[in-house]
Amino acid sequence: MRTARPLRLLLGFLVATTVALLGSVPAHAGEPANAAAAENYVALGDSYASGVGAGSYDSGSGDCKRSNNAYPVLWKNAHAPASFSFTACSGARTGDVINNQLGPLNSSTSLVSISIGGNDAGFADAMTTCVLQGESACINRINQARTYISGTLPGRLDAAYDAISARAPNAQVVVLGYPRMYKLNGGCIFGLSERSRTAINGASDLLSDVTAKRAADHGFAYGDVRPAFSGHEICSDSEWLHSVTFPIGDSYHPTAAGQSGGYYPVFNALG
Repeated sequence: MRTARPLRLLLGFLVATTVALLGSVPAHAGEPANAAAAENYVALGDSYASGVGAGSYDSGSGDCKRSNNAYPVLWKNAHAPASFSFTACSGARTGDVINNQLGPLNSSTSLVSISIGGNDAGFADAMTTCVLQGESACINRINQARTYISGTLPGRLDAAYDAISARAPNAQVVVLGYPRMYKLNGGCIFGLSERSRTAINGASDLLSDVTAKRAADHGFAYGDVRPAFSGHEICSDSEWLHSVTFPIGDSYHPTAAGQSGGYYPVFNALG
């Protein structure tokens, strides 16, 4: 049969062409060929990250007070990452992050969030001084915090950020800042003087600016939550921050609405 060889060549060509075409189709129809791998997410930081003030605490987290309403958990619930580790802890400083929170990080970690620096700067003590000791003592204590934020905190943040990069070299790191505490000339009749409130807001702005600069220098994304909290500060008509509360530990922390309406959208846009 003189036609056998040409027929075999034709059939071979058709099969090879079909296989090549099939091989170019993505494995999952409708998904881009370069679809991102599932996230391995680790949430680090202090009480603003753990969710103090937002309620619904994980009983297994003890004094760290990790809330099911905190922005890391809200992100986990919305995106179902391949893995999720939540090591943020109430009262944490940069040294606590380095020493106690980095265990879950490794080369497969793809996303890290962190809020840290407020406790290093002594904000809890500063707010206690402002509430209990009057305007003069408040201003003095806030100025001490500003000196620390400008002079010492950058190096402490660098150490924490370097440690994160060393443990999770492939991760996208998102640093979240802090809101301003007070709406100035707002609806508060009692409490701190307007001068004290102005000083507290100014120190918070300085903390955010220093944190943003250190994050940028490490190649990290920075989430500025101040715009999201605008109109929701203490003394506003729709507060997302606790003033002085009982239990006292919730004071000056975001409510559940502050986590879901303030922190979560900012992180979600970057994470």
